[in-house]
Amino acid sequence: MIKIVVDAMGGDNAPVEIVKGALLALEKRNGFSVIFTGHEELVTAELNKYKYDASRVEVVHCSEVITNDDSPAHAVRAKRDSSLTVGLKLLKERADAVAFLSAGSTGAVLTGGIMYAGRIKGVLRPALCPAVPNVNGTRTLLCDCGANAECKPQYLAQFGLMASAYAKAAFGVKEPRVGLLTNGTEEHKGDSLHQEAHALLKELKGIHFIGNIEGRDIMYGNIDVAVADGFSGNIALKSMEGCAKTVSDILAQSFRKSFGSRISYLFAKKHIGKLKSMLDYNAMGGTIFLGLNKIVIKSHGSSTAKSITPSVLQAVDAYQGRLIETLTEAFRDAGISEERGDE
Repeated sequence: MIKIVVDAMGGDNAPVEIVKGALLALEKRNGFSVIFTGHEELVTAELNKYKYDASRVEVVHCSEVITNDDSPAHAVRAKRDSSLTVGLKLLKERADAVAFLSAGSTGAVLTGGIMYAGRIKGVLRPALCPAVPNVNGTRTLLCDCGANAECKPQYLAQFGLMASAYAKAAFGVKEPRVGLLTNGTEEHKGDSLHQEAHALLKELKGIHFIGNIEGRDIMYGNIDVAVADGFSGNIALKSMEGCAKTVSDILAQSFRKSFGSRISYLFAKKHIGKLKSMLDYNAMGGTIFLGLNKIVIKSHGSSTAKSITPSVLQAVDAYQGRLIETLTEAFRDAGISEERGDE
């Protein structure tokens, strides 16, 4: 049986919400088990609150925790017995461990992921690729959203290739439409980085590149993948999260203003619920690091069980959809599997 390694001590709500969310994932789906890495006494205390199939749960004791205050590179090397480092080491060494999930330090997860899982041959830079809800009721993959603040045109081209392969493997999109995020849809728009990236994406084998897109197209355009440098992508993602929260709060305030507005809410409740569901980032799961030899998923630092559950299932889906194999094949078919990483 395949195993998903879960860092039980990572994130603001660890281990309470992490354990709860992973156990809920086990209830929802068969065919996999969970390995929790963390302080055994604390993790066991949480497990004892629930009824679950003990044969599908394993706890590996760790005496240390990597925090957001730690330097990622130093912490991964120095805190060898941290829940994050031990989890990634298990991912590397155990054949049945197919994916790793953490709500801990993003920098540490990326550093450790590269160190222990390694990069797929030809990948210049791993990238963060979250799934963003869109108006069509599906999702748009945003790649990159923070792993690479400074990029070269070749990185952006590879982000398009990796995210396109991810859309095929994990979400069943047959021919993902790929757009390049810049400040206008015309081909000549953008700085030299984006103009050069546009030219590369246009000629790249294995993707369906539709051209430049603007920020509004991420949630409201006919695309499946939005390619961005990590700086712009992170701003876009945080702006969308803020917009979703703003809309939700404004609606709540409006319907509390008077008795009449409360009555109006009863008629609009179903539609408002649908809107909130569509804008609910927690339901989308975590953010996958594309380009590594194993599946590594980073959940939001403030994740609750509601977000951890789909993150665990996301890891299972990525493995069963042959994500790593699909990425490897995509790079080979594009003729870049033998390229050396540009450091």
